[in-house]
Amino acid sequence: MNADAQDEARRAVERVARAAYGRLLAYLTARCRDLAAAEDALSDALVAALRTWPRDGVPAQPEAWLLTAARNALTDAVRHQRVVAASEPALLLLHGSAPAPAAFEFPDERLKLLFVCTHPAIDSALRAPLMLQTVLGLDAAAIAQAFLVSPAAMGQRLVRAKARIRDEGLRFEVPGSEDLPQRLEAVLEAVYAAFGLGWDALQGGNDQGPKLADEAIWIGRDLLRLLPDEPEVAGLLALMLYCHARRPARRSAGGAYLPLSQQEAHRWDQPLIAEAESLLARAAARRRPGRFQWEAAIQSAHVERARTGLTDWAAIAGFYEQIVRLAPSIGACTAHAAAVAEASGPAAGLAQLDTLDPKVAASYQPYWALRGHVLQQLGRGNEARTAYDLAVSLSPDPAVRDHLLSKSRALARRGW
Repeated sequence: MNADAQDEARRAVERVARAAYGRLLAYLTARCRDLAAAEDALSDALVAALRTWPRDGVPAQPEAWLLTAARNALTDAVRHQRVVAASEPALLLLHGSAPAPAAFEFPDERLKLLFVCTHPAIDSALRAPLMLQTVLGLDAAAIAQAFLVSPAAMGQRLVRAKARIRDEGLRFEVPGSEDLPQRLEAVLEAVYAAFGLGWDALQGGNDQGPKLADEAIWIGRDLLRLLPDEPEVAGLLALMLYCHARRPARRSAGGAYLPLSQQEAHRWDQPLIAEAESLLARAAARRRPGRFQWEAAIQSAHVERARTGLTDWAAIAGFYEQIVRLAPSIGACTAHAAAVAEASGPAAGLAQLDTLDPKVAASYQPYWALRGHVLQQLGRGNEARTAYDLAVSLSPDPAVRDHLLSKSRALARRGW
């Protein structure tokens, strides 16, 4: 077994794991109703691929190979249980020899697993992180970034959640249609977090960014097909499409970061914006406003600049007030302060920032970037530089760091 064959096989396993882990896990879990067993089986299949592919060559359909290997591992596990007779229906279902339980159809296996992960016995705060890891294959460090906690803390939470699932023998049954509205909020949170991570990766030039953002939009479209009368589903999809429409304008020709106010509006994707506007109107007609509809309304106000050349900051500040009332996160509160600063002046924005918990804000990059901006506008140069420097230290994106560094250095050159 030569080294080249081993390297080729390892790269092939890594590629298919990145591309298909969530899809394969969703398929297996939906059939065996046991998340822990499905994860174990898929891990066994990946190990088997690392052992077998260097010797036999990478198969023509590596995803199908992994699925077969994982399904066989699940079959072996069921067969070794003491009560074989009780396990026979699971074996038949796993191999497609028996019809699935009567239920309405999910448009996608991953979407089905998202709802499965909202099992009532799982801590509500861990449902969205569990979905991101289980369905989309994200690691604890990426998930921690989305929920503004340390990777170690998120890793411990996920381990505890999975240990409880395993120890209590929770069976992951697919919910009925009547249960979906109660489980929807956690699913929307997970999809939005996945899109946000993809968006951040796009800023940093990460190759996985476009794929993850596109995956979130794809799932959002499936959600809308599944629940066409839920306004928050249409609101979330509209929000993602508004943001994605601005993707072509987020960098200059030389790759420099461009904040929204400096983007060339003619470079925004107008068909995506039109679709988002239609979805937002559809959601508003239901007269059940929610967080994602307010978020989408903010993006709608921003894209109006392409038509009028102006941004209605007072309206945006009002929309953020509604979001803060519903979900007072550090991100929403900081964005509200930014809108207040634009609508009512930097002193009002700074006063709004000063109401936030310093411990929570300490490691939040947008807080420090905004604080530097409003302090600069108020002529408090030394304090602005300190804030910008903190924002630089917290920025994972090199282009954003360069943008903030240029602001700090400009102040230094002016002797501030």
